[in-house]
Amino acid sequence: MEAIEKIRNHPLYRESYALLEEAEKDRIFCRHQITHLLDVARIAYIRNLEEDLGMKKELIYAAALLHDIGKYRQYEDGTPHEIAGIKIAGQILTDTDSFTEEEKQMILKAILEHRRSKEGMSVLGRLLYESDKLSRVCCMCPAEPECNWSREKKNMEIKW
Repeated sequence: MEAIEKIRNHPLYRESYALLEEAEKDRIFCRHQITHLLDVARIAYIRNLEEDLGMKKELIYAAALLHDIGKYRQYEDGTPHEIAGIKIAGQILTDTDSFTEEEKQMILKAILEHRRSKEGMSVLGRLLYESDKLSRVCCMCPAEPECNWSREKKNMEIKW
C-alpha cells in the first residue's frame, strides 16, 4: 500500500506521531499508537468486506492511520483532536498526492466524525467511529475500573 507508506513516512506525520507518543508515555488508559491505529484499520476493513461497502483498502487505512494524529494537541492546548487532526491530515494528504480530491475530503470528513455517533454521518465516518470503539478491549485493561467511559460504552467482551 504505497499511499499508506507515503503517509507513514511523511515528516509531519512522523513529527506528530512522536509528539503523541511522548504525550502518552505515562498514560494508563487507552493509548493512540500504531497498534491502535492498525487495529482500527483492520477492523474497519473487515467490516467493509463483510458489509460489502465497497470502500478501497487504502482509503480505510489512510483514515485509520490519521484519525488520532492530532491527539497530542488535545493534551497540549485542549484543541479537540479531530479538529487538530484534520489540519495535520489535510497537509499530509495534499503533500502525498495519493488520493483524489473527493477521497481526500472523505478521509477528512471521517476524521472529523470519528468521535461521536450522529445522524447523517458519512459511510467512512461511521465505519471509523464504530471500528475505533470496537478496537478497545476494556475487559482486559488493568485501568478499566478507573476509566471514565460509561459501562455501556466499554467493550467488556471480545467482539472482534
